[in-house]
Amino acid sequence: MTAEPGTHTGHDDVGSSFAPLPDRPTPELVLCAVDDLLAQAWTTVADTVDGRVFVHRGSVLDVVAQAVVSPANSYGWMRGGIDAVYARAYPDVEQNVRSAVLAYHGGELPIGEAVIVPTGESEPAWLISAPTMREPGERLPRDTVHPYLAARAVFQQWRDGRLDQGRVRDHVHTIAMPGLGTGVGGVAPASCARQVAAAWDEVFTPDRPRNGR
Repeated sequence: MTAEPGTHTGHDDVGSSFAPLPDRPTPELVLCAVDDLLAQAWTTVADTVDGRVFVHRGSVLDVVAQAVVSPANSYGWMRGGIDAVYARAYPDVEQNVRSAVLAYHGGELPIGEAVIVPTGESEPAWLISAPTMREPGERLPRDTVHPYLAARAVFQQWRDGRLDQGRVRDHVHTIAMPGLGTGVGGVAPASCARQVAAAWDEVFTPDRPRNGR
């Protein structure tokens, strides 16, 4: 993987996006939902995984975070769903994603990989693009594991990724994550939540027994 340069009240004081933050074993993850079904599903993740995982009932844009997650397509187009919301809020971000996908992945970011790019804003300073579908607007099958693969890529990017300024984990304390594939992709909220929890356990608590994805 590669890296390029409302209101959630954090549970710790958060420093500048450009100043290294205290080294931590996991990020703070804020799971965002604008509907009740996803909010309820996200609660099961917060209740079962080990780490600083919280639920925000509202827009991902209302969360105070250094990075937001884009459940993208493999080509970096940001024209629908939450990606369109990001593109309106951060006018440079779609071009930044597409440039990173072209430079590091030949124009197509495989599902299971992620890139981190600047938003052009001071906060959140970064967007982590992790595709849940290859083509824009793709309807995912019921047995898809793409939310798991996308979430795992996000968590691995935080753990292992690097920016021009240093390690991703030194500059990103809080990650705001919307549903992965639960909009246009049609993934059931409960399935998405199980897969995100499984990805978290695999990356951050690999010795913990896990339920099936």
